[in-house]
Parts: sequence; C-alpha cells; structure tokens
Amino acid sequence: MAKKKLRSATDCLNCKHVVDERFCPNCGQENTEIRITFYHLFTHFFEDLTHYDKKFWKTIIFLLFKPAAVTKAYTSGQRMSFLPPFRLYIFTSFVTFLLISLFPAGNAKKAVTNVKNKMEQVVPALDSLKIDEKGVDGLTKIGIISQDKNDTIKKLLKDTKEINPEKITDFGYKGTKQLDWIQKHSAEKEKLGKTEYWFLKKWLTVKEENTNKEIVNKFGKSFILNMPKVLFIYMPVFAFFLWLFHDKKRWYFYDHGIFTLHLFSFLLLMILLLFFIDKLFALSVSPIFDWLNLIVQSAGLIWMVFYFFPAHRRFYGESHLVSFFKSSLVYVLNLIIVTVLLILYGLYTYINLK
Repeated sequence: MAKKKLRSATDCLNCKHVVDERFCPNCGQENTEIRITFYHLFTHFFEDLTHYDKKFWKTIIFLLFKPAAVTKAYTSGQRMSFLPPFRLYIFTSFVTFLLISLFPAGNAKKAVTNVKNKMEQVVPALDSLKIDEKGVDGLTKIGIISQDKNDTIKKLLKDTKEINPEKITDFGYKGTKQLDWIQKHSAEKEKLGKTEYWFLKKWLTVKEENTNKEIVNKFGKSFILNMPKVLFIYMPVFAFFLWLFHDKKRWYFYDHGIFTLHLFSFLLLMILLLFFIDKLFALSVSPIFDWLNLIVQSAGLIWMVFYFFPAHRRFYGESHLVSFFKSSLVYVLNLIIVTVLLILYGLYTYINLK
C-alpha cells in the first residue's frame, strides 16, 4: 500500500514536538497530511480490516474449540495474536443481542404453527371424531361409557367451547377498578394477600392498555435489551468466586477477570451460533432437518455446560480431581446465584412494563 504524503512542517500535530522523520519521537504519531484521498482512506480501511480479521478469527476458533488457550496465551504475554479480552466481550455481546433482537419474532410463531399442523396430521381433531353431546349419548347407550362419565364428558365439552383465552388472563376481574372495589369491600377472608394483590393489579393495569401478545412481546424485548447490562454487572461476581477458591499469591483478581471475560464471550458466541443454526434449519420443512437441528442444538448446549471444566483445569494447572472439585463448587454456587438473579431481573422487567 502506498504511504501517505509527509507534511512539510516538522511540528507534530498531536503533541507539538519536533519531528525529524516520519514518526514523532515523543508520541509516535505519523507526521502525514491530514487530508487524504479516497483511495488512501479505502486502502487503509482494508488493511485494518484484514489485520483485525486475522486476529478475530484466530481468537474465535481458539475460544470455541480450545478451552482456556486464549486466556493462557494472553496472561502469559502473547497479546498481539489475539483480540483484547474486554474488546472481544463488548463485540460479542453487542452483536449477539443486537442480531437476536432484530431477528423477526414471526419465525417462532411459524415454528409453532408447523408443529401444530404436524400434530393435526397425526391426531384427528375432536370434530373429525364426531365427539359431541350426541356422540357421548350414543356411546353411553351401547355401554362403553357410564352415565357418570357421560355427564363429566359433556361438561368438559361445554366448558372447552366456552373458553376465551383473553378472559382467562383477566383472572376473573374486568379491570383494576373492580379489583380495587372487591379488595376494599369484601370480607377479610376473601381479600387477596398484599403480594398477590400487587401482582394482579400490575397485570390488569398493563392488560388494560395491551393485548396478551403485546405484553409478551414487550416483556421479551425488554428482557433481551437489558440482558447485556445484567451479564456485565455479574461478571465481577463470577470472577470473585474464582478468586475465593484459588491461591491469592499466585493468581490475582486480574487473572480471574480475564478468564471470566473469555468464558462469557464463549457463551455468547455459542448462543449466537446456535441461534443462527436454528433459524437456518427452520427454513426447511423436512423432518430430517428437524432431527439434525435437535442433535446440533443438544450438542451445543452440552458443550456450553461442559466447557467450563476443561477450561478451568487447563488455565489453573491443577489436577483433575482438585480442578473438578473447585470448578463444580464454583459452578453450583454461580448456578444458584444466576437463577435468583434471573428471577429478580424478570420481576424488574415485569414491574417496568407499560
């Protein structure tokens, strides 16, 4: 690539130091013309992209298939061959959640519809079997169904026909006004508990302005949108548990932080990879591809769960038994905390629904 034209002036534009050659001896900035041609801009961009591309793909391949290899190399000083851990995590987090949030949610509905159609091909509907009140009476007359079962089946058929999904989610209340009135004027034993009343009122308040589908969509979008913040806040907690169970003199919190950044980056990459594979297989209607998708998704999930154990052993250099004990303990503790955190996060998302 052609080099940029040098400036005739010898003062550095960045630090004002005297520049005798191409690069400033004080700050390292190249003393070239700041106004360049489109050709130079394009070729410079291509050079940066190619350089980044080599680092990127090497980091991704090592991260996915060689647990702790990137972490060991980076902490031992081999840093020019891989992306910096923090930049890697920011990139994978941004791309993963952005693409998942932008992907049309209609595909999930389409998948459910396909499953429903396949089920209907195998299991005949009640109408096709002619199971109605008269049919039940006929089965009773020939002795297949007793009179008690006759009455029960008729009631079930009647209740099923009268089911309204929208009314079910109202929990028997027409709105917040009716709920407040009943809570205020009903007998003490018929009143709802404070927690139950609060949840139900919040639901009815949101329900007055949105349909069930809109509520689910809003909750899902908000949950995914804020998930990167939750993960970012939780990473120091994960690193803290690693620090807690390892030699404080040999391992600094910094080392555990690098290990955590690479582990979370791996998990995000796997989520993104499995997400795209699922969408790719969803384009086909062949049951063979459905089975292949199930196998790939299952293998990916197993690898995500198992990955932490070899990564822990290789990075910390402990025996199989000691590493398995420590990693299992860290795994279980974090699993409990993550479960509680997700419940609280789901509650927070629900509280802020509008």
